[in-house]
Amino acid sequence: MKPGGKPDPFTARAHKEGFAARSVYKLEEIDRRCKLLRPGLHVLDLGAAPGSWTQWMATRIGPKGRIVAVDLTPLGVSVPATVQAVELDVLAAPLESFAALGPFDLVVSDMAPHTTGMREADAALSAELVDRAMTIADSALRPGGHFVAKIFQGSEFEAVRKRLRERYATVKVMKPEASRKESVEIFLVGLDHRPAALPTT
Repeated sequence: MKPGGKPDPFTARAHKEGFAARSVYKLEEIDRRCKLLRPGLHVLDLGAAPGSWTQWMATRIGPKGRIVAVDLTPLGVSVPATVQAVELDVLAAPLESFAALGPFDLVVSDMAPHTTGMREADAALSAELVDRAMTIADSALRPGGHFVAKIFQGSEFEAVRKRLRERYATVKVMKPEASRKESVEIFLVGLDHRPAALPTT
């Protein structure tokens, strides 16, 4: 909400167009700039609730595509039959759970931690979620697939970006117009997954 109780233009637009949240326009801009989605893709949506990303991606992949929408809570919107909603703890579930649902052409994560109000602590929790999403993508993403994740800016950011660069041919950092100016969130985009390039342990 803007001061005075009026919704900002993106919130008003989301309500008018039937999307669950304004965050849909963040993904729409990322897709417009990076050409991620096309008909027939298989997509894993991590932290999917309330469902605006899932709603919008379903329109882009069409009836021959497939989305697996994962969250601890149910989606708050109606979705087409191409969407499989799965209630799962992303941090606790074994990687095999995600691999068994794939393989996927695209993994997206809008996951965010329960914030504490302490910026660095929240950024560290956000980085942990992105690392988990990257690991899930390693097990469930096709070679050459793409990855998008929200992350809070903080001291962990450069290390997370380095780990993403080890996995993808191209890595981009974006702050979509629909992100609030005061927000510390930005988005990491990994293009062309390279499983053979993963660091050995």
